[in-house]
Formats: sequence, structure tokens, C-alpha cells
Amino acid sequence: MENSYSNSYKNAGVDVTAGYKAVELMQRHIARTTTPGVVSGIGGFGGLFALDLTGIVKPVLVSGTDGVGTKLKLAFLMNKHDTVGIDCVAMCVNDVICCGAKPLYFLDYIAMGKNVPTRVEQIVAGVAEGCVQAGAALIGGESAEMPGFYPTDEYDLAGYCTGIVDKDRIINNETTRPGDVLIALPSSGVHSNGFSLIRKIFGLTDKKLTIFVDELGATLGETLLTPTKIYVKAVLALLEQVTIKGISHITGGGFYENIPRSLPKGLCAKIDQTALRTPPIFGLLAKTGGVPVHDMFNTFNMGVGMTLTAAPEDADKALEILRANGEDAYILGEVGRGDEGVVLA
Repeated sequence: MENSYSNSYKNAGVDVTAGYKAVELMQRHIARTTTPGVVSGIGGFGGLFALDLTGIVKPVLVSGTDGVGTKLKLAFLMNKHDTVGIDCVAMCVNDVICCGAKPLYFLDYIAMGKNVPTRVEQIVAGVAEGCVQAGAALIGGESAEMPGFYPTDEYDLAGYCTGIVDKDRIINNETTRPGDVLIALPSSGVHSNGFSLIRKIFGLTDKKLTIFVDELGATLGETLLTPTKIYVKAVLALLEQVTIKGISHITGGGFYENIPRSLPKGLCAKIDQTALRTPPIFGLLAKTGGVPVHDMFNTFNMGVGMTLTAAPEDADKALEILRANGEDAYILGEVGRGDEGVVLA
């Protein structure tokens, strides 16, 4: 592409050569995500992926898309861009796994006021790390330089994931019954939701983010920028051996919005608050912002990134498998009768 340049476009704020440099820098990160299904490298007009249908009788593709949201504001303030890509992948693949689907490939979209190749490389490095954690291939994406639309030092990041599941193994809630157990998979922190409220509560500045907070054991910035946990590999290992009746990814809307999505009408989730393992950051948010308990559970994950529903007789085996795969899973509550959605007991 040595003949591809435009001084006129550059004078308008778009440097196409910076885009080429960014692609060159990100190549080694993308290479980490290569899986057997990848047919083409990046650079074409579409990413190619060959499906391996071994053991799948009725293949169903499952798609998910999401972004990082205003958590990006913290990355700007801290000038740290190598973890938000993990968040972007996590928000998509954790949704896809709720259907029982294995993530196959991922695409990202980065829109920015100015293309700084080294910064784009850091962003994509995070995306690649997320893909590695999820077992998905990064097969394409788009970087758009949009001067006058985004501030020079800011960007937005979104992603898209496709997964696959056998139609007969799609997770639904048809067999869920009262007395089934709710298994919690701990979160790594606030993940990627509620940051508009978080920023309002703390009035975040670069100085505030660097202050060490004793009750957190880290700076506020380090705690809040901790990337969203990816649960794919542990959940896939579990699904190979245990029948799971429902899965909820606890994102925006917290417990009250997300857990009922995995339950049939007429049943609710009874949460044992004494069992709940809530990291200190949530207590700090509630205290500093004067946030009521209901609003905390309706905004944040409160330390639970995902819940799974299983029959009582399968609970011990499920916990054993999840723990063997790196998840410190525990029983959070049970399914009961009622239309309340979620009951904090």
C-alpha cells in the first residue's frame, strides 16, 4: 500500500497511513487467537471461518454484540488501554455462552478522534487476550478515524461474536422447577456496567484514580479498571457433564433484570444474602453514593458475574467441575414459586 496516501485527507484530520501502521502493529496479537477454523487473515473485506460440525447434528449459530460503555472514560484518564478489549470480548462471549454456545470468532470496531497506532495496538492486544481466554478467533475488525466526531484522545470500542450450539443442546428454562439451586460464579469486580453511576458517585479524576484505598487493597483506578471475567471455558467444561437448566450473565440491570431472564414465568430466584460474596468496592459505592440496597442490586453484579440453575442432585458435581476449572463457585440460593423475579432473603 505504498502508493496509498492522501495529503488532502490528512489535512482534514484522517491519516490513512496511521491506519496501516496500526494494522501492522496488531498482527502479532491477532496471531495469538488463531484457531483451526480460521481461513483468512485480516486485511480482506470479510473474515472467513470454516465450521467444524463434528458431533453437531443440528447446528445453530448464536450471535452477540456489545461494547465497553463509559468504563472507557477511566482508560482515558489513566492512559491505560490494554485491558478494555478484554471487557469488550467478555460482554459478548459471556452472553453467547448463556445459550450453551461455544464462541467461534470475534470482530471488533474501534472509532476514534485520532488514530494513534501504538494506542490502537494496546486496545487490540486486550481484545486478543479476551479472545484467547474465550477460545475464539479474532478474524477481523474496523478502525475508524473520525475527527470532529470524537475528541482527539478518545475512542469507542464495540465487538461482535458468533458461536455455535447443537439445537438439541440449547439451554432453555423449560425443565426448571422450584427447589433447583442457583450457582454463583464470582465476578472480578464491577465488570463493565454501572459506570455512569460510578463516575457520578466518585467524581473521578486522574488524581482520584491513583489514590490507594485501604479497604480495596489497591488504587481506585486499578480496582475499577479490572477487566470483566470470561466464564466460557469453565462453563463449556461443565455443560459436557452436567445438565444446566439456565444461565444468566449479570450485566446492566443487575440481579433484578438478568436472573429472571433464565427463569420461566411463575418462578423466582430466592437469593441468600448471607451466602453472597460481595467485594469491598460495592460497599464503598453504596456508602459514598448513598445508594439504596435495591438500586445496588438493580445496577451492579454485586460480586456475581454469572448464575447457573441446576437440579439439587447435580449441585455438588457442578461445583466440583467449576472449581476444577478455576471458578470458586458456590450456592447462591434456590428457585421458588412467585412472580417477584428476585427475592433477597
